[in-house]
Amino acid sequence: MTSIGIIGSGFGAIATAVELRQHGHDDVRLWERSAELGGVWRDNTYPGAGCDVPSPLYSFSFNVNKDWSRRYALQAEILEYLRRTADDFGITPLVRFEHEIVSAHWIETDRQWEVGFTSGGSDRVDVLISAVGQLSRPKLPPIPGIDDFAGEQFHSAQWRHDLDLAGKRVAAVGVGASAIQYAPHLAEHAEHLTLFQRSANHVFPKPDSAIPRWWRQAIPYERGLWWFFGEQFSRGLDLGTRTGRAIAKVCDWHLRRSVDDPQTREALTPDYPLGCKRILFSNNFYPTVNRSDVTLVADAITRVTPEGLETADGTVHEADVIVYGTGFDAQDFLDSIDITGVGGRKLAAQWADGAHAYLGMYVPGFPNLFVSYGPNTNLGGGSIIYMLEAQARHMRQVLDRLEAGRWETVEVTEEAEREFDERVQKRLGLSVWGQCDNWYRHPSGRITSNWPGSTKPFERATRHLDPEAFAWV
Repeated sequence: MTSIGIIGSGFGAIATAVELRQHGHDDVRLWERSAELGGVWRDNTYPGAGCDVPSPLYSFSFNVNKDWSRRYALQAEILEYLRRTADDFGITPLVRFEHEIVSAHWIETDRQWEVGFTSGGSDRVDVLISAVGQLSRPKLPPIPGIDDFAGEQFHSAQWRHDLDLAGKRVAAVGVGASAIQYAPHLAEHAEHLTLFQRSANHVFPKPDSAIPRWWRQAIPYERGLWWFFGEQFSRGLDLGTRTGRAIAKVCDWHLRRSVDDPQTREALTPDYPLGCKRILFSNNFYPTVNRSDVTLVADAITRVTPEGLETADGTVHEADVIVYGTGFDAQDFLDSIDITGVGGRKLAAQWADGAHAYLGMYVPGFPNLFVSYGPNTNLGGGSIIYMLEAQARHMRQVLDRLEAGRWETVEVTEEAEREFDERVQKRLGLSVWGQCDNWYRHPSGRITSNWPGSTKPFERATRHLDPEAFAWV
């Protein structure tokens, strides 16, 4: 029996574990660095945290959630659903909590992966699956003087719920996907809120509302409609499309009707093509900016002082609390784990100019290593859960053939990986993501995070295993 180890316990890990267990792969274990299951939905507990994918689409196909209370679910409800799924499908007992992995080395003589933990212990498996995701390591900005601030400061993914904001001057650095969700909360509780914006965002109105109990049985039937909408939204991210122009008009209308002051409205107007940076969804961010106790600052931050934040015009904006909504190390792709493959090859060195993998899952030189939510599998529209399930099914097919043929190792060929990567990068060249600076791109210029287009082409590409793309030993 093939032993399988999965790193993580978020949506990707649970999707993969369920798929493998349901198809007879019984020796599955999951390693989780925390004391609780849940991935990003466990870690991101900031006020207003929620999903920008419609709830009917944000659940597994094998366990469609009929209990969503809102069209766009909030963090606690999503986490509860994920944990309930893990319980119902027998995955929770397989999770080894407080097991943070720091290394994974391919032992060629034994044809196994040896993983090392922060505790100093280790474990071995025949197949190693990474499901750490792309957005798991909070990133602070490289601003000079960040350690000099005399007040309280924290990243939004490490929210200080114990901190009373009443009477406080709060500075929120960054107004991206997380910030537009917690900024209204900050404005409600702080004496004054200053929003520091590096670049403006396209903000789409959010069609959110409560879902009546009598309607929830219809959620499974809504999934198809929301999926179709997501596919069309993704197509709008190609340059020069009618869909893209229509989305841009809606965003522009939303801004013009929501923001009163012309100068503020100008500062909130993006200067790059729609979709080049992540499109945001909100109904209450613009009203928050309109408040008299909220200030929007579009000047670049030059340094942090003990009193607050200094901007390029020389102004020091005093603050008692700084909240950094500055995202995650999206280009990490397993850099936090020392992974060594055949002949001592380092994965970090192989990906030094940007991560790439066949179908976003398989890397030459690293036998029996699979990656869930790997390079070029993120989305600009649609549900990532659809992608994760497609990846899980393909991994399971690889493992089915591995066991049926009594093979010991499987490794994607250099040629198959190179041809796939060339096709993907060529397609990405037609997208908007190469038109501005964004977190989807590696410093080398390679777009490493996103899949080019909608989810259906990826599902088709992963539907059937091509044995010729791999070397079986």
